[in-house]
Amino acid sequence: MALVAPSGPMPPARIERGIAQLTGWGFDVHPGKHLFDHHRVLPYLAGNDEDRASDLLTAWTDPEVAAIWCARGGYGAQRMVDLLDFDALRAAGPKHFIGFSDITALHTRLGRELGQITVHGPVGTGTQLTDPPSAQSLRKLIFGRPQPGQPLITGAPLVAGRAEGRLIGGNLALIANDQGVEPAPAEPAVVILEDVGEEAYRLDRMLTQLRRSGWFAHVTGVVLGEFTEADDPTLVEAVLAERLTDLRIPILWRAPFGHADRNLALPLGALVRLDAESGELTLI
Repeated sequence: MALVAPSGPMPPARIERGIAQLTGWGFDVHPGKHLFDHHRVLPYLAGNDEDRASDLLTAWTDPEVAAIWCARGGYGAQRMVDLLDFDALRAAGPKHFIGFSDITALHTRLGRELGQITVHGPVGTGTQLTDPPSAQSLRKLIFGRPQPGQPLITGAPLVAGRAEGRLIGGNLALIANDQGVEPAPAEPAVVILEDVGEEAYRLDRMLTQLRRSGWFAHVTGVVLGEFTEADDPTLVEAVLAERLTDLRIPILWRAPFGHADRNLALPLGALVRLDAESGELTLI
């Protein structure tokens, strides 16, 4: 397993704790060459764009590596994603790819280019790995053999109904900011959405942008996760409800994924069934 930093940097001690955690799971951890780097001018980046892209490409094309785990989110994936050699990634075959938040930009592009499932789940240096349900759900996707009907996550019904489609999504800000670069869903899709530190009016603006662009045209259902560190949680929920319920598709909310202590892993690209009567998302 390779640990890489496609986006933001982490303190060395935090990285070392993450490596120890993953080693304890039985992984032989291969740190990326530039895992401990910091950009010389922009402190929010884990090294320059070319080096971050090179680490991901090197890990993916290494025949001894079966999984690529992102060390953290932050910001930076959009800067390096176009530097990846997708022909080389494709030729290397499918690998587990794990992360969330800013890593949404990579999930989206890798899923589109390679046509494979990626794992929206805790980053490799995050405290979420110490939460037993989060760790269990992630290990089940990595080590297990998925079965039809396998439960993935539950939430509270917001709009009743049932839907099927391919699971897509992740961080709302990244999805909105990729408009004009990444195409809207072209087949039936169930979308997961989460975010952190966004004021209600900004979430309104993002959802409005997606609506105006026609992005929801093939979306059959929505699962809303955690919207943490918001200015007013009640107002945030009001925005989510006001901007989405009139789409007249099944919606679950308050599902345990995102930036809170619990972040259940979800297989982006898999075919899923959303039952907003029982409040459950399952594999097909």
